Amino acid sequence: MGGGELIDGFRKSLVIASAFLLGGCSLMPANGPAGDDFLSASADVVPRAAQSLPYALVRLTPEVVEALDRYEPRFSNSFTDRRAPLAFRFGVGDIVSVTVFEAAAGGLFIPTEASVRPGNFVTIPNQAVDDRGNISVPYAGIIRAKGRTQVEVQQAIVDALKNRAIEPQVVVSLVDQRTSLISVLGEVNRPARFPANMEAEKILDAITRAGGPKSQGFDTFISLERAGRRATVPFGALVYQPSNNISVHAGDTVYVYTEPQTFLVFGATTSGAVAVGGAGGGAAGSQLKFDAWRVTLAEAVAKAGGLNDANAEPASVFLYRGEPREVAQRLGVDCSKFEGPIIPIIYNVNLRDPAGFFLARAFEIRNKDVLYVSNATSVQVTKFLLYLRTIMATVNDPISYATNFYVLKGLINGTGNVTAITGGATPITH
Repeated sequence: MGGGELIDGFRKSLVIASAFLLGGCSLMPANGPAGDDFLSASADVVPRAAQSLPYALVRLTPEVVEALDRYEPRFSNSFTDRRAPLAFRFGVGDIVSVTVFEAAAGGLFIPTEASVRPGNFVTIPNQAVDDRGNISVPYAGIIRAKGRTQVEVQQAIVDALKNRAIEPQVVVSLVDQRTSLISVLGEVNRPARFPANMEAEKILDAITRAGGPKSQGFDTFISLERAGRRATVPFGALVYQPSNNISVHAGDTVYVYTEPQTFLVFGATTSGAVAVGGAGGGAAGSQLKFDAWRVTLAEAVAKAGGLNDANAEPASVFLYRGEPREVAQRLGVDCSKFEGPIIPIIYNVNLRDPAGFFLARAFEIRNKDVLYVSNATSVQVTKFLLYLRTIMATVNDPISYATNFYVLKGLINGTGNVTAITGGATPITH
């Protein structure tokens, strides 16, 4: 290959490199969009292609934080059935005791010689409510017990005996409760199925009887199933919103389970940052747990290890979230260009501004939010220069090889001449 051909190749390489430079840094490898990409794309929220999605860019300001605080999701009253527990009713299998009192001796149950025995009553041996829901009382016959309260069963026995006994009075007691049970299952220390208390008992009381939750509670959810219907709230909803701590009823099932609240982190954070060619790198995406009742944006950045000092652009910290249409309108977003009740919003906080840290402390993140920190422009430029250097080295290698070839040839021929290649096609020998 002649020197002129090598020079022509070199010139073509410069043309290619210039094309890369004019194309900007968008051709360089990156872990996500640059800060300018958010601004240019958010100016027109109408999707440019069928596969793209519109979004709104909202800069974090004190007014935005205040508006979000007013509409921040609170623990809702998901448990809507707030009725007090119904009166206890007997069921099949319950063991009951029946005691009959008479006003005087010589009646149906108290003999004339009753003066030699204490009291004017008789207790019938304990018995279970049979599979038909009945109990048997001497001289009263079969008495319906299933589905009846204690008072109702007592009155039924009195009605059956009043024409035969002397002013009978009856006391019915529950000896062993085998129905009207409450089940507490899942992430508790002692899962159990236990009898419902006669007095009003709250959900937290039932969980306490099961030994309490195994975890600290911020990742715990409570599901209540009643009469074929189910409702679920975070454990914090029972603690911080007492109206959710409703009474449990006989037959309820309380299920305690753990579902960690998490957020995703991408971009130039310290956690997982890997240098690329010595010119800055990118943080691998990671999923982090809240491990707390609430987490602010500042705490989320800290959990990710903070911003990577070598890569990150502090003014380009973004958080992806879907907001209800009402909230988006309060934030000043033109919702006419969006369909559906949820508006995709990207919040931007400028951490180059010292006030940005106060805003980040007041801004609470939510479950499944996505946090992204963009690389600084200088990082992309450095990547491009390294890429350009690689191209130049690739072009210069044949030139160096050719030069070395002529030097080596001269040494072999014993001429001692050194041939250098210049901008022309004719070598200059000296």
